Amino acid sequence: MRVKRNLIIVILIVAVIAGYFGFRSVQARQAAQQSRYQTAELARGSLVSIVGATGTARANQSAVLAWQVTGQIGEVHVDLGDEVPAGMVLAELAERSLPQNVILARAELVSARKALDDLLNYELAAAEARLAVTNAMEALERAQNERASKDYARTDEETLETARANYLLAENEVDKYERIYDMVDHLPEDNPERLAAFSAWMAARQNRDRALANLNYLESKPDPEEVARADANLALAQAQLEEARRRYEQIKDGPSEDEIAAAEARIAAAEATLALARLEAPFAGTITEVHTKSGDQVSPGTISFRLDDLSRLLIDVQISEVDINRVKVGQRATVSFDAILNKEYQAEVVRVARAGSNVQGIVYFAVTLEILDPDEQVLPGMTGAVNIVIEQLEDVLLVPNRAVRLRDGQQVVYLLRGEQLVPVPIQIGARSDTNSEVIGGDVKAGDIVVLNPPTLLEMGGGGPPF
Repeated sequence: MRVKRNLIIVILIVAVIAGYFGFRSVQARQAAQQSRYQTAELARGSLVSIVGATGTARANQSAVLAWQVTGQIGEVHVDLGDEVPAGMVLAELAERSLPQNVILARAELVSARKALDDLLNYELAAAEARLAVTNAMEALERAQNERASKDYARTDEETLETARANYLLAENEVDKYERIYDMVDHLPEDNPERLAAFSAWMAARQNRDRALANLNYLESKPDPEEVARADANLALAQAQLEEARRRYEQIKDGPSEDEIAAAEARIAAAEATLALARLEAPFAGTITEVHTKSGDQVSPGTISFRLDDLSRLLIDVQISEVDINRVKVGQRATVSFDAILNKEYQAEVVRVARAGSNVQGIVYFAVTLEILDPDEQVLPGMTGAVNIVIEQLEDVLLVPNRAVRLRDGQQVVYLLRGEQLVPVPIQIGARSDTNSEVIGGDVKAGDIVVLNPPTLLEMGGGGPPF
């Protein structure tokens, strides 16, 4: 019995020793295998999927301001680095150096504004036009009566009898004062009584002559010249009434939209011409370039300033068609600039183009990002590297991109199991530059994948899928 027990113990000891050496042999072979391949262990972790590109920083808005007329700069109101509001006059041309049409535009502007005011205040103009119609009607009536009178005697019979009576009375007065004078005619010429009688006689004769002339005028008919003058006055009165009525019809209901638009267009044209004499800020921003000084002679196209709205800094990049559908407005990104060492800025996608452009056979789409935390070091025109975060995952199974291969059109990884390299189909989800998310396949954390499987093992498929 004892012998049998000792035998069992010996067998167990031999088995343990054999197992130990066998395990060491397997480990040695595995180590040898691993020394032949580059391997990595699958593990769970975080995955940040990004799309990278390079772009140029720019201001939210930029404008290069140039003159459109010839002249001499009179005053410059800003300097490099000044912040200016929209509409501020940055520089003006001396008035004496302006072209004639610009100088005359000031008078045209006054006239155009008055015309617009007259249109808008049409109630007063309508009342004046209505009064003008009334006055023209009265004038026409007088002209018609005057013309009608030229077809008959100058007056009625009663007026003629009165004129005849006045003449006869005046004739009697002449006879009376003549007799009185005859009674003193023998007196000396300077005698007061004779002089008074002579003066009274002469006054009576003048009164008689006027009465006779009036009677002759009333008894006669108008001559052709009077008729022609009356016809002309009548035609003029009719034309003036028609014009007054036409004017009243035009303005009684107020100005038309076309009239107001035309008046406003005149104002806009005059203002635009006057604006040629100055440069204004089209938007609020910072003066980033100044090229002229007071006294400089300029001509159309001469650039004086550059204006940038630095309230927002943007960066434009080009994304290939392969990645563009993964880029969305609102995604975050990081930006690093060649000119700013050891510093990274945060950014956000604010615009994605809906149409691409072909550049040397590759289709790219323009993507604009806003830099969220810029400082004074970030300047328009700097080149920056942009990494757009497409997706960020936590606690997912990761596989190195170098380990993924295509075999018969299927994505596979080669696992090191013992001394064998075993191809295992997998499904890949999100990916970064170095790793991909494993969303399917017979793999797990701790598996050893081969990064450089022998070429012969890949004869069924090809190289890396990406």
